[in-house]
Amino acid sequence: MFNLKKNKSTESFETENEQVNDVTTIDVTDNNQNVVQMVNGGGDIDYIPTQDEKRDQKFETFQEDSSIINDENEVITEDFEEPTEEELRTLKHVGGKIPLRCWLMAVIELAERFSYYGLSAPFQNYMQNGPNDSPPGALSLDSSGATGLSYFFQFWCYLTPVFAGYMADTYWGKFTTICIGTGIYIVGIFILFITSLPSITSHNTAMGGFIVTLILVGIATGMIKANLSVMIAEQIPKRKRRVITKKNGTRVIEDPDITIQNVFMTFYFMINIGSLSVIATTELEAHKGFWAAYLLPFCFFWVAVIVLIVGNKTYIKTPVGDKVISKCFKVLRILMRNRFNPDSAKPAFNPDKNYPWSDKFVDEIMRALQACKVFVFYPIYWVCYGQMLNNFVSQGGTMELHGLPNDFFQAIDSIALIVFIPICERFVYPFIRKYTPFKPITKIFWGFTFGALSMTWACVLQHFIYKAAPCYDHPSKCDNGPNHIHVALQVPAYCLLALSEIFASITGLEYAYSKAPASMKAFIMSIFLVTNAFGAAIGCALSPVSKDPKYVWLYGGLAVACFVGGCLFWIIFKKYNDMEEELNNLDFEEGDDMLETKHAGDIEMIQPISSRRSSLKSNELVDEGSIHSTNRS
Repeated sequence: MFNLKKNKSTESFETENEQVNDVTTIDVTDNNQNVVQMVNGGGDIDYIPTQDEKRDQKFETFQEDSSIINDENEVITEDFEEPTEEELRTLKHVGGKIPLRCWLMAVIELAERFSYYGLSAPFQNYMQNGPNDSPPGALSLDSSGATGLSYFFQFWCYLTPVFAGYMADTYWGKFTTICIGTGIYIVGIFILFITSLPSITSHNTAMGGFIVTLILVGIATGMIKANLSVMIAEQIPKRKRRVITKKNGTRVIEDPDITIQNVFMTFYFMINIGSLSVIATTELEAHKGFWAAYLLPFCFFWVAVIVLIVGNKTYIKTPVGDKVISKCFKVLRILMRNRFNPDSAKPAFNPDKNYPWSDKFVDEIMRALQACKVFVFYPIYWVCYGQMLNNFVSQGGTMELHGLPNDFFQAIDSIALIVFIPICERFVYPFIRKYTPFKPITKIFWGFTFGALSMTWACVLQHFIYKAAPCYDHPSKCDNGPNHIHVALQVPAYCLLALSEIFASITGLEYAYSKAPASMKAFIMSIFLVTNAFGAAIGCALSPVSKDPKYVWLYGGLAVACFVGGCLFWIIFKKYNDMEEELNNLDFEEGDDMLETKHAGDIEMIQPISSRRSSLKSNELVDEGSIHSTNRS
């Protein structure tokens, strides 16, 4: 047994060797039962909360850097060693273990992306061409119309996460929101399948069913995307860097930043395994019809339903915040009225205002605002990324396909990512970290650079397509086509775009998660995702030039815009690399948000406070599940 004495000047607790009055005494029993006693100068027990009572009262689990979570979702305290400055510079940094529940949730994302890409891969042909065209389609919207509608679909899919993130963080919770999105997704795919059956459909039926599907699938995609990536990362215990000894005796630093990076790399890896569905659906489109291409995603999506049900009791589910989004906007209004001076919104500097939030919450909002500024440049990148889903498909249709569907080559991007992600995770990133930190702003800059290179390759390739016989600069309207140039020359454009995703897209997901307040992660993630919607809106504006013979200028302009945008991004935000450790350490500060103001004599329930270097013996460690309590007088 040991005692904790409150230090009133710092609102922290320090271990003491001698017992004093008005302190919290914590018994740690051998059978892992947590007994909390309030000693009010005499020794009477005021309250002993059970685990069920704690859960019913929605006490938020705070995962210390000295804790792990076992298979029963119980937080267990373990000894640890905090690295010194010298160790931080010299020891190898490694990621922590990714638990099984993360992989289960990644399977849900795999199933969702399998369905999403399996549906959307045939969309360009389905929209652009008629039943008698080559390749055949259904809606006869021509190239510009199909590209515009394709960008609308992207816009809608990445606008809905804002609503979904708000509902998840305020009312439903992430898991419930994902389940609702799953149900809507199934309905949307089923409507598309039915309205694409040749025996019962017509042009108007196909058009109506397609529009309804775009709306429903867009809503469902937003509900899943805004919450699933966040929920996967929440399955990882939050902890500081620590020194661990491997089985071979090597001392390394377990770095939570690398762990989160590996989680999102794994998440993106599963996305691209799922997106290989384009190989199957494009082949089904070419040889059986669109109905068969849409039936496969409908059937496969039930895998997500099964995993949601099977893993329901395994997942860690963060409780819904108390109208946290509303509080966030109130803080923002105060900040805007005071030129974004954070002290103006902090209760410590404004005790007469009775603000219903903590100083730490204000600091987290300021950190999230910095992240949102980083996202401003992303729409430029997403316009380039969107070319893969529409104009690259149209470009492939004007080249010699040698029996392959023109929309098949979207799979090259996925295959490249499946190959490049493990290479970057196992070799490239560790090699760079040996010589210099590879921080988020630097990675995002390189993502923009590779995106610009992809557009440059597409621009040069399009120039050679226009120089080739027999159709020259109007291949899409030529009856004697395609032009004599091999479609395999598109592969480098897809590979360069895949590399850009690793550096820009995956890092953006990491940045949105790590810089968001704990109770607002779904909403901040949706802010990042909505930049894709703005990119799609720009793409819609550019759709009138998405036709022959203007593609060279389109790709060239995008290449210049992406490279210049990346350079401006680096110049403006490179200072954030130097602030990275400071921003991340905010999660481990002893925040006032763990405390609630009580009247004199009231008992206050507080959460465990982020630990410093452990100096306690193993039999003095306190189970994370216990609740530290004190009597404020």
